[in-house]
Amino acid sequence: MYEEIEMKYFDKNSRISEIIEKYPNTIPVFISKGFKQMADEDKRNTFAKNISLGMALSFKKLDFDTFSKLLIEAIEENSKEDLSLRETDKKNSTNSLKIMGLFPCPVKVPLIEEFTSFVEEYTENSKVEVDFDLKSASMGLDWIKEDIKDLEDLSTYPDILISPGFDLFFDRERVDLFEKSKIFQNSIKYKEYNRSFDGLNLEDPRSYFSLLGVVPAIFMVNLNELGDRPIPLTWSDILKPEFEKRVSLPVKDFVMFHGILLNIHKIYGDEGVIKLGKSLLESLHPAQMLKSERIKTEKPIITIMPYFFTKMAGKNSNMKVIWPKDGAIISPLFMLAKNDRLEKSQEIIDFFGDRKIAEILSHRGFFPSVNPDIDNNIEKENRFMWLGWDYIYNNNMKNLIEHCEKIFYQNSDEKSGK
Repeated sequence: MYEEIEMKYFDKNSRISEIIEKYPNTIPVFISKGFKQMADEDKRNTFAKNISLGMALSFKKLDFDTFSKLLIEAIEENSKEDLSLRETDKKNSTNSLKIMGLFPCPVKVPLIEEFTSFVEEYTENSKVEVDFDLKSASMGLDWIKEDIKDLEDLSTYPDILISPGFDLFFDRERVDLFEKSKIFQNSIKYKEYNRSFDGLNLEDPRSYFSLLGVVPAIFMVNLNELGDRPIPLTWSDILKPEFEKRVSLPVKDFVMFHGILLNIHKIYGDEGVIKLGKSLLESLHPAQMLKSERIKTEKPIITIMPYFFTKMAGKNSNMKVIWPKDGAIISPLFMLAKNDRLEKSQEIIDFFGDRKIAEILSHRGFFPSVNPDIDNNIEKENRFMWLGWDYIYNNNMKNLIEHCEKIFYQNSDEKSGK
């Protein structure tokens, strides 16, 4: 299917300049996947006209099929058939709401289908227009950051903002701004969080952030490659010397990769991040990881991936799924809502906190929901590893991520693309 679509839009021999000229909304995809020169117009023009898509991806060691899907998704963001963008009246109006966000790729379509249907009814009943732009997390954060880059101008923030991971909200300047302005409020009030998270204290003690669910990271172990090594059962196990250059990590998945870096650094410090860098054999998107058996060069022993993708792996006796005994590292799906807009937005906030959305996250995406009314189908003995709010608020997450990335890339063969 994708081969036919690719021929419609581009192929391996297409110049990048041709692609971005026809489809400028693909530029953020290139930037988010390591082509940093694409962010500067002069550098972009020089680079893009002199290289084909296939050659550029080979230099970055990026899979053509996987990258093509991201480009196609971006191209079709503006099409009438695509449900990820609903264009409404964008004038500054007290009788309209603006919503922006990112969702994990596997649940984007069903979530937006539900939301589109809900918004039609909501607008008809309330006469409040809803301008929403919801994309896959694979599109990266640059498009949102551009909208809210003026820290002092809180009017640039949408009324509701949804994002997974720690990259968007938790630099020191933004946290201080939230503290000073008190503009955001956790308006999803569960009596308790889902039992899957007992003892983790996931609820924001400062009551700025709402949580919708989490993205867990687990291991998949290739038993054929394991040899006589013990099966790795904990995060400390993958840092051992016997697994140097034998681990596949989702480095291009900023949500999961940064969650892993932060948790490893919290427990094991710089030394843990150094060992994690040394463990890296290759960086693959989770969809590519499932094809790693076809790789004829040295294969990874351990593949770290979202829980969702283990459900797509099929029955392969050579691959064993391991839920780490010390807990699957989780990257939360956060939501911010302006408290001065709750009179109009509360019904929409309740929609995102509702059981129906929780079931899409948990049952269709295998992203456990915090909604207490559903069964996440997680075995009782399977634990989670969570950074904790004290750690989040007491550290500058932006600086810490940059610090961890620097150490990681210095000790691996992977290029950061920065």
